[in-house]
Amino acid sequence: MERNYIIREERPEDHRAVEDLIRESFWNVYRPGCSEHYVIHVLRDDPAFVKELDFVMEQDGRLIGQNMFMKTIINADDGRVIDVLTMGPICIANDLKRRGFGKILLDFSLEKAAAMGFGAVLFEGNIGFYGKSGFDYSSRFGIRYHDLPEDADASFFLCRELIPGYLGGVTGVYQTPAGYYVDDKDVEEFDKDFPPKEKLKLPGQIF
Repeated sequence: MERNYIIREERPEDHRAVEDLIRESFWNVYRPGCSEHYVIHVLRDDPAFVKELDFVMEQDGRLIGQNMFMKTIINADDGRVIDVLTMGPICIANDLKRRGFGKILLDFSLEKAAAMGFGAVLFEGNIGFYGKSGFDYSSRFGIRYHDLPEDADASFFLCRELIPGYLGGVTGVYQTPAGYYVDDKDVEEFDKDFPPKEKLKLPGQIF
């Protein structure tokens, strides 16, 4: 694979191009249209946003990927509050998917998060892809997804310790940062600033 890429921190002048990239990547994937480009727009101003872990991937001057992290917590069953990270949106340009760039960006990001001393990352994703970078089902760590009924399928909820043993002896409930919950009306309004795209209801969408 050609290696002429760089990974660096996102800069303010990248914001719109990153939002475009995310919109193209997520459009009609999980729902008709998408909200992820608005989510990152909002999260950049959130106190839980980790600026030092907000990355873009560039090739020949073109932005081809991005990843970002947010601080959050696990409410442990024994009353402790355990600091962890969550991640995303993360994406690679549509024309470069399945070529290894996603794993390179992910592994780089996780290394940087570990170097900053964060203990674990929990988020929603596909084990088929993220398992290759050391993620496992969160249920194996005794961590439950908030608001999910006991008998519901939690195979989408993944975890990776950045400090080995960080979640040893911890069971509890993971809390998604509030900033990820955006209003559909706000998404619609924000999306008007972008070129029109057709929203489609497709098989496999989850919303």
